[in-house]
Amino acid sequence: MSAKAPSREDRRDLAWWIDRVVQVFVFVCGISAIAFIIGIFVFITREGAGFITDGLKPGEFFGSIEWRPTSENPKYGILALMVGTLSVTGLAMVIAVPFSLGAAIFIAEFATGKVREILKVLVELLAAIPSVVWGFIGFMIMGPIIKDVFDQPVGLGVLNSGIILGLMAAPIMTTIAEDALKAVPDGYREAAEAMGATKLQVVFKVVLPAAKHGLVAAVLLGVGRGFGETMAVLMASGHSVNLPTSVFDSVRALTATIASELGETAIGSDHYRVLFTLGILLFAVTFCINLAADLIVRGVRKK
Repeated sequence: MSAKAPSREDRRDLAWWIDRVVQVFVFVCGISAIAFIIGIFVFITREGAGFITDGLKPGEFFGSIEWRPTSENPKYGILALMVGTLSVTGLAMVIAVPFSLGAAIFIAEFATGKVREILKVLVELLAAIPSVVWGFIGFMIMGPIIKDVFDQPVGLGVLNSGIILGLMAAPIMTTIAEDALKAVPDGYREAAEAMGATKLQVVFKVVLPAAKHGLVAAVLLGVGRGFGETMAVLMASGHSVNLPTSVFDSVRALTATIASELGETAIGSDHYRVLFTLGILLFAVTFCINLAADLIVRGVRKK
């Protein structure tokens, strides 16, 4: 005897249960992302809270360049680390912003057909290069080039790490900037062209002003990407604690300090807790940067 075919009601019930399961799965995935972020923040806060409540001296911590956590009289001044991080990130943005916005404008407004697809694939491949590979490029290729071209004793410093970090941040900035440009309604372009505007005038007088909020969000996300980078900066910056006076000076970043020292510290020591305090600082800064970018994008969508 042949099996009885499911009725319409049975199929409807099955579809309803499948829909419910998918809804619950998507809800759990969304909540889990929030839970992971909260868990990370609670973990680093728990590990660093002891130093914040007991050993933190704000004047010395933020205003001193003496970072000597393993000496007999330990010093935990992060001014040089902050300046090093800001100098590398700032130079990276000087390099990445024009490159990224230019690439996004060309891909979104001028490139067509296979050229556009090839460029988009190349940008995605650039984003897929691991951080440690960028660090090797900075250490083995950019370092000797900087030494020879600029006649410097050391090729590892702000310039080297800034170039590498700029190339690392460029893909995500290009992708987001291109999306912002493509989101501008075609009616804007058609109206400008109908009034006799050239292609360049349409881009610079109409499209860019209309997409400015999305472009700002792209830059902010690039800043967050650069501010939180670790391995490439560790390998290309020279890892020296000092206040830089030129782009050729070696510096040490906050992220690189955590990566290089955390494995050698005793759990529960002041050195251990201060490294987690640096993690709290980095988490707060990157969270604020990404939140600002998200608020800008949400503001554009509401408009």
